[in-house]
Amino acid sequence: MQSAIYRPMLSLAHNPTIIRSFSTAPSILGAGDTGSPKPRGFLAEKDPFTRREAASEAMYIREHEREKLELLRKKLKEQKRHTEELDKYLEELLAGQGGEKN
Repeated sequence: MQSAIYRPMLSLAHNPTIIRSFSTAPSILGAGDTGSPKPRGFLAEKDPFTRREAASEAMYIREHEREKLELLRKKLKEQKRHTEELDKYLEELLAGQGGEKN
């Protein structure tokens, strides 16, 4: 009875359409790939391409952060200007109501 259960699995294993070949396709390189694997460990730090890439990324990040800082400074100046305008408006309102006289 047990052999009847395992028989379909054995027939699948011997089916030539299910068996896969062990051949591999050639690797396709993208634009800019050198074809060599990236070094790992202490050799990764000595690779000029890795250092150049890291420097490029750091420069991009610094530039992006600098742009953000400039935008924040501009917004801060606008906010200060708006606050000063509100202070002047409040002073004019208080002076017109006959409140405290300085």
